[in-house]
Amino acid sequence: MKLHHSKKGAYMNRITLFIAILISLISAHSFGLDLSCRYVAPIEMRFLQKHLIYSRLTPNLEKRTIDQYIEHLDGSKMYFTQGDVAKIKSMMKGIFEEVNHEQCQPIVDVYNLFKTRMKDNIEFAEKTLQSKDFKFNPKTELITDPKKRKFGKDETAVDNYMKKYIQLQVANYIATGVKEPKAHEKVLQNYQRAMKRLNEDKPSDILSTYLDSFALALDPHSTYWSPDAFQEFEIQIRLSLEGIGATLSSKDGLTVIEQLLPGGAAAKSGLLKQKDMIVGVGQGENGPIEDVMDEDLRDVVKKIRGKKGTKVRLAILRKTPKGNKKFNVTLTRAEISIQDEAASIDYVNKVYNGKKVKLALVNLPSFYADGTEGGRSSASDMKKLLRQAREKHVDGMVLDLSSDGGGSLQDAVEIAGQFFREGNVVKQSSRDTNKEIVLADRDPLVDYAGPLVILTSRYTASAAEIVSGTLKDYGRAVIVGTDHTFGKGTVQQVEPLPQLGAIKTTIGMFFIPGGESTQRIGVKSDITLPSVLPLEHIAEKELEYALPAKRLAPFLSAEAFVPSGPGAWRHVDKKLIEKLRRDSEIRVAKDPDFKKIRKDIAKEKKNKNGEMLISDFLKDQGKADEEEQKEEGKDYAQTQELHKEAYMKRADIKEALNIAAEMSVLQGYGKAVAHSGTLAKDADAKHAQAD
Repeated sequence: MKLHHSKKGAYMNRITLFIAILISLISAHSFGLDLSCRYVAPIEMRFLQKHLIYSRLTPNLEKRTIDQYIEHLDGSKMYFTQGDVAKIKSMMKGIFEEVNHEQCQPIVDVYNLFKTRMKDNIEFAEKTLQSKDFKFNPKTELITDPKKRKFGKDETAVDNYMKKYIQLQVANYIATGVKEPKAHEKVLQNYQRAMKRLNEDKPSDILSTYLDSFALALDPHSTYWSPDAFQEFEIQIRLSLEGIGATLSSKDGLTVIEQLLPGGAAAKSGLLKQKDMIVGVGQGENGPIEDVMDEDLRDVVKKIRGKKGTKVRLAILRKTPKGNKKFNVTLTRAEISIQDEAASIDYVNKVYNGKKVKLALVNLPSFYADGTEGGRSSASDMKKLLRQAREKHVDGMVLDLSSDGGGSLQDAVEIAGQFFREGNVVKQSSRDTNKEIVLADRDPLVDYAGPLVILTSRYTASAAEIVSGTLKDYGRAVIVGTDHTFGKGTVQQVEPLPQLGAIKTTIGMFFIPGGESTQRIGVKSDITLPSVLPLEHIAEKELEYALPAKRLAPFLSAEAFVPSGPGAWRHVDKKLIEKLRRDSEIRVAKDPDFKKIRKDIAKEKKNKNGEMLISDFLKDQGKADEEEQKEEGKDYAQTQELHKEAYMKRADIKEALNIAAEMSVLQGYGKAVAHSGTLAKDADAKHAQAD
């Protein structure tokens, strides 16, 4: 029997219930709690309490939630028909009211329809692959991008697309050297594994999917995380985890060791190698080893990962020239630092107009921060690298943010401030217009005062846009890269929900000192380079429900500028940028790597509907496999060396360094090593006084 409440009363009841739930969970320290229907409405209300735009449930928000739920279940448009989509929208009409009365059956019914369609799809694939008439056809054409396809008109249309998609799956194996009959067999095994996993989802998984759909209906960056997903997020932001020190992948139902991290338990044991397969996991010295073949990679990782000091036993399958070898290994878990995402520095010598210059290339892939006492952060790592650059007497610097998707806001503020004296970096708005917050760097030291080029791309987002936009607004750096950065200018707050995961809610918007929001617009490049990235897809403005951009009055700080003395830096003016741009265009026009990039761009534009010929796919995969083969048999250090070699050969990296070399000479830094050495000594003297 359903209970009837007024909307206001129901809202208050849900908030009260949510608070009561949190208190009971914290006090009881309960474990193993699953998300159930009674928690769904309170969690929705928690989002609405803080969201920048939405503060109440609306018909439009409900429509968007339903659309996002469909997207979550069948974003590839391979299972539902157009009729199914219409039926789902009817089934879920009024879902907010249903959930408010703890009725989540429509959510489950839609998920069950998805399972039915997926089961039909798997059975069709099995029948197709087992047919004597099935043959691989490299002339098959299909559109893989779901944004360029509609849901199938009916079941026949769905089956027709599946026939083409199966051809692509077979092509995936053929591209790796697998013979066609074996490729058929492997694709069939994949579908059989999918069928096995089809009924393993728990009710809490279904409700998690719905809640994340609700979050994404608010805007592209609000999120609901299940407990497992939230744990992964925490690991990423801290740059560390506790486990065996290996990166894993899933292949043909097996968990494969891809890399052994130096210093990790797996590498130290000397017993494991790349491409070893983990087929079982046991806990402690004597715990039974559980079979993990055909198990989801996330579940296998969860079993392997654990508190440092504890033991885990692995059943290993290794292919050798004499056949397969199976053995067990006992490892003691330890904390591992994920170095690949940490800031790094390289030094490059260049010559411009006969003048030798030494350049620093700083790569910052993310703004990471471990909130624990003494924990690692990108700001502290950057400070060390900039000190090292001063000691090396560099004449110029490239700060590579081209793969930096953001992270810790506080670290972004501190890092921006390392390049000027002190002052405003970012203003954060909220739905309360009277509560704008200005975040400023208050450290008066200039950690690096020389010429600065910032390399960006459409992947540069969030905190990375704040740093690049701030330094551009102050005239501190030249921005080089794609036409503009991603355009994520919104603020998110993460709130853990004890035993229920966490929510991430968009609570505000960022503004850089010139007054512009980076939202949708991003940071425009001073010097644009050709890019192989599919630019029409990689941008905030292309995301569903992206919030609009806004503008405030400028809030630049005069204290940021240092016209003379230790820490003095030279303002980048339009005349300098125009000179650098013209010279860069001449170099880029002659560069063979950029010529190839332009050719690829033209090829991409030619195929606007996204249709792919499988024979072309096989050619492209062959090239990719050549790169992968270079890494086979290599240990972690050797593989990293290959990655570094490829990184240094990137066309955009080389041109950013060329621009920095020219900039250093034009600004007078590259005339003599003694000059840059004096600047370094002055800066270090200033730091020493502060210490």
